[in-house]
Amino acid sequence: MQAMKNRWLIALSAISIHLSIGGAYAYSVYTTPVSEQMGWTPTQVTIAFTIMMALAGSSAALFGKFVEKNGPRKSAILAGVLFGLGQAGSGVAIAIDSLPFFLLSYGLASGLGLGIGYISPVSTLVKWFPDRRGLATGLAVLGFGTGALITAPVAANLMTAIGISNTFYVLGAAYFIFITLGASYIAPPPEGWMPASMKRNMASGNKVYKKDLQQLTSKEAVRTKRFWLLWTMMLINTTAGIMMISVASPMAQEVVGLSAGAAATMVGIMGVFNGGGRLGWATASDYIGRPNVFMIFFLIQSVAFFMLPITTNIFLFQFLILLVVTCYGGGFSNLPAFIGDLFGTKQLGAIHGYLLTTWSLGGVFGPMMVSQIRARTDSYTAVFYVFLALIFLALVVSILMKLDIKKTEKDLKQQQEEAVNY
Repeated sequence: MQAMKNRWLIALSAISIHLSIGGAYAYSVYTTPVSEQMGWTPTQVTIAFTIMMALAGSSAALFGKFVEKNGPRKSAILAGVLFGLGQAGSGVAIAIDSLPFFLLSYGLASGLGLGIGYISPVSTLVKWFPDRRGLATGLAVLGFGTGALITAPVAANLMTAIGISNTFYVLGAAYFIFITLGASYIAPPPEGWMPASMKRNMASGNKVYKKDLQQLTSKEAVRTKRFWLLWTMMLINTTAGIMMISVASPMAQEVVGLSAGAAATMVGIMGVFNGGGRLGWATASDYIGRPNVFMIFFLIQSVAFFMLPITTNIFLFQFLILLVVTCYGGGFSNLPAFIGDLFGTKQLGAIHGYLLTTWSLGGVFGPMMVSQIRARTDSYTAVFYVFLALIFLALVVSILMKLDIKKTEKDLKQQQEEAVNY
């Protein structure tokens, strides 16, 4: 029965899950209304989002093996329960005027659901699309990036019409329904499954598909050099992207004199480029390879961070920021496919979870670094040069990654030849 499933409907199921949990990124729409109604300070309200984001990456790492053991359906349903209850519980916290319960609901429960829901469908998608891994994971992660764009206006209108508590109840129920619907169809393909077009191309020799470098468990993967090279690349790419997203508006206003209204428009456009970068770069990686895409990320960002402190043109400054944001989104969409290329699909979910710890760390390091540097130097100029150095380091690491892949391929080929001769 699994073989009868439509892989594009599997992709749609994954998008349904990611669209729902992606609504968490619309949190800023709640900050002012909740603060004004409850009398909690904006800082207190923001703590809930900080907890959720810190848990998102760490819970992905903690529950990666759970996802592999129990499958995407059960894992996604658990994510739906946690995320839906977390959102609805936030409404209860508002109704009873309890900040601690709000932090537990939106921060803890939603954060756990977010992390589990993020990785649940991805490893399955990679298995259903052995011929187009980048495109498949790009579609799902695009859904995650788009979730906030849909949720923000819906939540704003609901709060005006039915109040804050009821808004959380409605959205919590909606998230649970959409995640459960996605989970009800998603399932892994039979072992060794390939689409018919891929079989025909392989039989005719019209197209050569590169095999996975190795099939490793999560324990074996973390002992390899390339795991930590990839971890370092993701950490720097994520830190740079989140840093840019966190201060883009005030940075553009201060450095090139962008108006507040124009800066707000730019932030909205950044969301489009973040989502577009996820799909565009992931699709491109199917043709030019994941190692090359990451090298391009760091080449682009090296130029961007070099140009930003010396750019006075408003449009060029914004364009450079948008380039950095596309690389940030592209890193997340390429990661699952890259994991499959390097370590196989045996325990892709668990390995993905470990690498998503960079998401949590980047979410802390990025805003912290820019705020500290800006406060100490009273300028964003030093920020650009610090991140230029980090991006250059990531470029070197990406080159080392490519060399390590070639060396591993050579060693494995030699081992196979020796085994045959023996």
